[in-house]
Amino acid sequence: MADVPPALPSARDARRRPLGRLRRLVREVLAGAALVPRGFTFWRRRPGVMALGMVPAVIAGALIAAVLIGLGLNVEALANAITPFADGWAERDRTVLRTLLALVIVAGAIIGTMYTFTTLTLLIGDPFYERIWRAAENELGGFTPSPVRFWRSFGDGLLLVLRAIGFAAITGIVGLIPGIGSVTAAVLGPVLAGHLIARELTTRAFEARGITAIDRARLLRGSRARELGFGVATQLFFFIPGGAIAVMPSAVVGATHLARSVLERAAATGAETGVEKTP
Repeated sequence: MADVPPALPSARDARRRPLGRLRRLVREVLAGAALVPRGFTFWRRRPGVMALGMVPAVIAGALIAAVLIGLGLNVEALANAITPFADGWAERDRTVLRTLLALVIVAGAIIGTMYTFTTLTLLIGDPFYERIWRAAENELGGFTPSPVRFWRSFGDGLLLVLRAIGFAAITGIVGLIPGIGSVTAAVLGPVLAGHLIARELTTRAFEARGITAIDRARLLRGSRARELGFGVATQLFFFIPGGAIAVMPSAVVGATHLARSVLERAAATGAETGVEKTP
């Protein structure tokens, strides 16, 4: 009997594949975003620990507000100090230059605020968020939290600052592109900031399991859509007045769930997780 050649995929099957991938992508993003409201439910069970988690955002918000107010009151003087070469120009040209420069300074400060607030809150909040993470891990069970090593935590803090500076620079440069820059930067900013916050908040859960930075990055790449869904949903709360203060404790709980779901997926697919094995 002659061999029957395998059937070629039909045009309908070819169309279904991209739609299937898109549906899976959307489901993953929504699953990640759902972890944020899931974290809010922890308030009912551990209100004291969660309330302490609001302190870092309050401190960071107060510091940044003071800087922005000071900048707003002195932006004209700052623009004049930066452009002494324009003192001899015609008044109209000098005014146009310095007004544009002041607008650029304010816009840059606003873009920088997105990353500065996130970074400052995470750095200030480390001891507060560790308590929330421990409480969440203990409630979920199956893992006994161990202390996070100081120098590893210190190194991650430095990397966090460097990433925030890099992301702020990228967003600022994109925002300068004529025509599409402002819209693109408005989308890119929350995405990059969301990635930053998701990666940082899951670090503690991974480190406590002995997972190195390289393995953490590889694990999160395997669940990138879910990671971004969680991070962007958290970041969007920052645009609501007082939302950043309220969401951060819940985001720590949500990140604990995210880290566990990432590890469960890796285990289900047989991927190497990098978890230290106990003898």
